[in-house]
Amino acid sequence: MWQPVLFGLGQKERRHTPYMVQPEYRIYEMNKRLQSRTEDSDNLWWDAFATEFFEDDATLTLSFCLEDGPKRYTIGRTLIPRYFSTVFEGGVTDLYYILKHSKESYHNSSITVDCDQCAMVTQHGKPMFTKVCTEGRLILEFTFDDLMRIKTWHFTIRQYRELVPRSILAMHAQDPQVLDQLSKNITRMGLTNFTLNYLRLCVILEPMQELMSRHKTYNLSPRDCLKTCLFQKWQRMVAPPAEPTRQPTTKRRKRKNSTSSTSNSSAGNTANSTGSKKKTPAANLSLSSQVPGLGAIPTCSLNPGRDGDLCHSAAVTPSGQFKEKH
Repeated sequence: MWQPVLFGLGQKERRHTPYMVQPEYRIYEMNKRLQSRTEDSDNLWWDAFATEFFEDDATLTLSFCLEDGPKRYTIGRTLIPRYFSTVFEGGVTDLYYILKHSKESYHNSSITVDCDQCAMVTQHGKPMFTKVCTEGRLILEFTFDDLMRIKTWHFTIRQYRELVPRSILAMHAQDPQVLDQLSKNITRMGLTNFTLNYLRLCVILEPMQELMSRHKTYNLSPRDCLKTCLFQKWQRMVAPPAEPTRQPTTKRRKRKNSTSSTSNSSAGNTANSTGSKKKTPAANLSLSSQVPGLGAIPTCSLNPGRDGDLCHSAAVTPSGQFKEKH
């Protein structure tokens, strides 16, 4: 006799398909992964981090304004792991993101998260113990699948604050040099000098990704890789644009009935009246059999006639011979 099976606390129910999670939960998982970083984390660890949370064709964009004007840096997937590692190389011991009042919009193959009140919080251990809160707008685009990885990351920085504990100020209250050092900012728009220098370097490295990839794939010299890339780019520039495919029209064109202007075109009228689609070649027609009497067929010649006309008529005898008539 069959009995129902109840899943208790000691038993786990199997899931046949992975369940979808909220996009904000993916940021929470990324924060936990960043907290599990150690000082011994190498490039392989950062590559695994980027593979888990970013698509293969993902892009990361940072927009902010410095003293010399607005800046905008966009890096590709191969440079994203190094970007996060430079944050910690600049003296940061902890990094996490806080999203407040974010809006989600679902599309066919992606999910967009727009958070106007995003805060990137970094804890600095050197040159002094400081907490930096970088506020701005974060727009994320996730792929709508089981992995739910980030496809585009755009963080626009508006303002930042550097917080120093009061206990440190009290310890160095009698030291003017230390107080003067504590009053200076250790970041620029919430980013360390290591990160800013790397973003400037990415302006040069990003266009060279195609050369590096070709060198790694085909084992070509740098000069040959450059020649090949330039030749392919030139081919794309001079190639004509592809014409859009046009759907064939289904309208049928009406056939116009042509009327004969001559008196001896009875063969063509007979073919039109019967509705036959095949046309008899002119070489198989016998003028003697089609025309019992004499007929006048207008012909044109390059030699002018007696009156100076280029066109004259020729009479056809019953035997099929032409007799010119002017």
